Amino acid sequence: MAPKRICVYCASSERVAEEYLQAAYRLGSILAEHSVQIVFGGGRLGLMGKLAEGALANRGKIIGILPRFMQDLEWGHPNLTELQLVDDMRERKRRLLLDSDAVVALPGGCGTLEELLEAITLKRLGLYFNPVIIVNIASFFDPLLAMLDRTIKQGFMAPQHADMWVAVPNPEDVLPAISNCHTWPDHARDFAVLTRE
Repeated sequence: MAPKRICVYCASSERVAEEYLQAAYRLGSILAEHSVQIVFGGGRLGLMGKLAEGALANRGKIIGILPRFMQDLEWGHPNLTELQLVDDMRERKRRLLLDSDAVVALPGGCGTLEELLEAITLKRLGLYFNPVIIVNIASFFDPLLAMLDRTIKQGFMAPQHADMWVAVPNPEDVLPAISNCHTWPDHARDFAVLTRE
């Protein structure tokens, strides 16, 4: 089934390579062209801003979820389809995942990494079942992917947990990856905790 609403995590930094900014713009454009609604952090700068520009340039629907203190600092994008203000970061993260058909992570800093790892954790615990796609532009996520693989090899996660995410090299690969994702099992909690047997 084609996704209708995708949550995108990405950076607000402008001090990054142009390659990352262009990838965010392309992802926004691609999702808009396929009539996929985007929900994201609501920022106007960095990859967030480019994601929004790409979507809006192609008449896409893009919804920002922004804590009020960030709006007070004028960090919010002014031209979104919709901007929802929330009280804190915890509510922001909850709303980003709410009703999303998939999670997509572009390169980013500690906030992006926190959101991505929270989505993976919720999937492990059987609280989120949809695809998690990591867009590994310029091999940005290679160290994280190696660390996740290490957690499996060293017994902190089960081999099945490697199916919780899919890494792709480019924005153009996101929608095909979502379509080809394995269905996460309803019994995910049965192997969420690893015991000695």
